[in-house]
Amino acid sequence: MANHEHKNCQRCNTNFECKAGSIMECECNEIKLSYEERIYIEGLYTDCLCTHCLLALQQQYLILRKKTFDF
Repeated sequence: MANHEHKNCQRCNTNFECKAGSIMECECNEIKLSYEERIYIEGLYTDCLCTHCLLALQQQYLILRKKTFDF
């Protein structure tokens, strides 16, 4: 039986259901992050994030990366 738990997003405190025990069913599995994006997010947070925050952080990383390489 899959282990699901209710969590609060570490970034925005929104409550969501984490399905790490059945990761293919978890809503975060729908978001495709590059290796670099994952490393960036892992450097900021240590626990699960809601999909809204994952998408926002993905965009934040892309903006920061663009600024870094637009010299």
